[in-house]
Amino acid sequence: MAEVDALELIAHRLMWSLVFVAALLVWRGGMKEMRTALSTGRGFALNLLSSALLTANWLVYVWGVNHGHVIECSLGYFLVPLLNVALGRWVLHEQLRPAQVIAISCAALGVAIQIYQVGHLPWIALALAGTFGCYGLLRKRSALGPLTGLAVETTLLAPFAAAFLLWQNLAGVGALGHANTTTQALVLSTGVVTAIPLLLFAYGARRIRLTTLGLLQYIAPTVQFSLGVLVFHETFTHDQGLAFGCIWFGLTLYTADNIRAARTNSGSTSPRP
Repeated sequence: MAEVDALELIAHRLMWSLVFVAALLVWRGGMKEMRTALSTGRGFALNLLSSALLTANWLVYVWGVNHGHVIECSLGYFLVPLLNVALGRWVLHEQLRPAQVIAISCAALGVAIQIYQVGHLPWIALALAGTFGCYGLLRKRSALGPLTGLAVETTLLAPFAAAFLLWQNLAGVGALGHANTTTQALVLSTGVVTAIPLLLFAYGARRIRLTTLGLLQYIAPTVQFSLGVLVFHETFTHDQGLAFGCIWFGLTLYTADNIRAARTNSGSTSPRP
């Protein structure tokens, strides 16, 4: 769908995601929880902020992919777990283990190498990591379930998305009614392909160990990186390899430390024979 403007794609993503999750919410009888979430000023503001962060994340990602920056997009999502650790320390005041401090430092070194070699900030990667990390922080503090939360977030920005799509259509430049049949079908599918993975992730996150979840989160950026190099043949220089190497080392150390801590906690809480 590279021929469709990134902003228009995100507007479609918001609208059709809302249609999909609203139908699920009505079916499950969850409309009351949604109204409650929007009934207070604080709840409205927090959900609006989380909605803006998620939408910004989608927009940067779609723009980056459609403009040949798949590798840098993967870098952003490799940075997310380490940013989560940093946010836990400096925002939630959680204590960091020495290995976690080293892991974050390695990630910072990797970004610094890229800045030095390229001469500018890898803004796509940093924007993706920053928006998704802060979005996760807000969702962690939210009492809403995954389905209701996504319904609230899409509802708040849906009027703006609808107005933009209507303007596009009236101007004769929108995808619906003007693009080829395949593109129009893909545009209409954006709600399903957005909502289902998000809901399955939230569903699974409550049912598996946090360590396992952390390992699974590396699958997506690894696939993105592989696509960038092997399928889209983006340039991957020695300097980029050095920067990614620092970040991958930090992720490996972070993961190993999580596994060790989980085993230690499991051993300390198991009943004695």
